[in-house]
Amino acid sequence: MEETKKLTKRIKWGYALGQLGWSILSGIIQVWLVWFYNPPSNVDIPEMIPRNAFFGFLTVIGLITMLGRLTDGITDPWIASLSDRSKNPKGRRIPFMKKAVLPFTIFTVLVFFMPEKTSSAINIIWLTVSLLAYYIFYTMYVAPYFALTSELGHTEKERLDLSTYIALTWFIGYIIASSASFIWPVFQNMGISLVTSIRISVAILSVLGFLFMLIPIITIDERKYVTVKPVPNDFMKALKNTFKNKNFLIFEIFFLAYGIAITIFQTGNVYYVTVLLGLNETWVTIITAMSGLLAFALYPAVNIYSKKTGKKKLCFFAMIMLIIAYLYCSFLGYLPISPKLQAIIFVVLAGIGFAIFGILPNAIVADIAKNDGDRTGEYKEGMFFAVQTFMNKLGQMIAMITFSSVLLLGKEPGADLGIRLTGIIAASIGFVALMIFTKYKDE
Repeated sequence: MEETKKLTKRIKWGYALGQLGWSILSGIIQVWLVWFYNPPSNVDIPEMIPRNAFFGFLTVIGLITMLGRLTDGITDPWIASLSDRSKNPKGRRIPFMKKAVLPFTIFTVLVFFMPEKTSSAINIIWLTVSLLAYYIFYTMYVAPYFALTSELGHTEKERLDLSTYIALTWFIGYIIASSASFIWPVFQNMGISLVTSIRISVAILSVLGFLFMLIPIITIDERKYVTVKPVPNDFMKALKNTFKNKNFLIFEIFFLAYGIAITIFQTGNVYYVTVLLGLNETWVTIITAMSGLLAFALYPAVNIYSKKTGKKKLCFFAMIMLIIAYLYCSFLGYLPISPKLQAIIFVVLAGIGFAIFGILPNAIVADIAKNDGDRTGEYKEGMFFAVQTFMNKLGQMIAMITFSSVLLLGKEPGADLGIRLTGIIAASIGFVALMIFTKYKDE
């Protein structure tokens, strides 16, 4: 094998800034999509797709997002397999990312643009097609991107460091995405309508995300830092061999619960802030930023402590903190303290869990993929991370359809049962996953 170059800080940061870019685009969808098409009644956004329930508990936006996640789940392992088996002389991962980056950005924007101003079947079709395309190109960039965590990191320490870097940039990207509520008032003050102002803000942030996603494509020569080991197996055999790793499956079930929890936080944040606490939309960004700052402060401790005690104990503790945070979330607005102080308490409880989960899952999967490759001779990093990404998206799908459906039970001030139940549901799922995680072996 050709000897690879040493991984420098410049390359680590170049890689991590790609995460900053795609987390901006992902954050836009997570934070604002459901709110934009199913807002509280006091928000002046016209009905562009039906908001009423059918079959008693389903909504159009919930079904569309579910369909998007199902499509995403199918394309995840398929694209990962193509990447694993690629014999492109420029590398297995970067060429895929290069093809995906522009359409990924374009469809993020198009999701918020409707051909008609009022609710219609054409709008439903438009949103469905654009969201499906968004998820396909999201996978085409993200699945190969995550595979590089295992391939660029040649030691456990390097893989943990890379996971720490991308955890940092993921939170920054999510904060930037949630800051759209600070941008669109600028355009409203120019006399532009709220809907158009939101769309302009989404477009600006998407272009910013596009520029950051280009950085690893431009700065990393995959041939110099990665030993290329194409997997000879076909798609189904590679997928089957991946699922034979029982320890990996236990961890992914646990990670699924985290995917549900983080998506409920991302999607529900605007409702918790504006409905339960009675604060304005700008507090969505403030709460997100505070969570991120707390996580940043804890990242060095997570990095150091996980090397001493192992990753399992920290993940176990993180899920306990998230369970407490979501149970607490159900009582926001009822406590005899100021709404802002209630928000800060939630930030502290959830921020600890987010700090740990921000780093360790990617490091754990990178370790499992590397060890599995050394043991079997098949280096399926793309497939392992595809399953990881699929579980995350499955969690997002479950969370978004659950959230949009449970909102039917109440999403207005004084009639907010649906919003409060989301916290209880997230905590219950986390508890079940915690019991399963006891079987995981921190090898």
